Amino acid sequence: MVDITQKKNTHRTAIAQAMVQVGSKDTINAIKNNTVPKGDVFAMSKAAGFLGLKKTPELLPDCHPLPIEFASIDYEIQGLRILIKVTVKTFYKTGVEVEAMHGASVVALNMYDMLKPIDKAIEIQQIKLLQKTGGKSDIKNT
Repeated sequence: MVDITQKKNTHRTAIAQAMVQVGSKDTINAIKNNTVPKGDVFAMSKAAGFLGLKKTPELLPDCHPLPIEFASIDYEIQGLRILIKVTVKTFYKTGVEVEAMHGASVVALNMYDMLKPIDKAIEIQQIKLLQKTGGKSDIKNT
């Protein structure tokens, strides 16, 4: 694990996204109408994503445990794609980009798990960092 004891706390933000592609409009309608047999896809996936981002240092050995002071998970349906956007903020010595990407990954995996019984064509297409601010190097890809 990298030594961060000499670093100063700064306000840090990371925004990550994941993209889930479904096979048909029927799947999108089932999500919107809350008729997916396993339950409310957006609510369950949001809960899973929050757990995922909070547990990042338990699963990735080089990640420092840090205080997550804000997190949000938002969805946007674009045709047969669901765009997942995860924002994480802290005031700490190290960034939260891995936590944001891990949260987005867990949201996408939960959606996959919930939708696979009704849609065999579902796939996770993309997980990436959109923005990172507050450390030595800021990144903006949006």
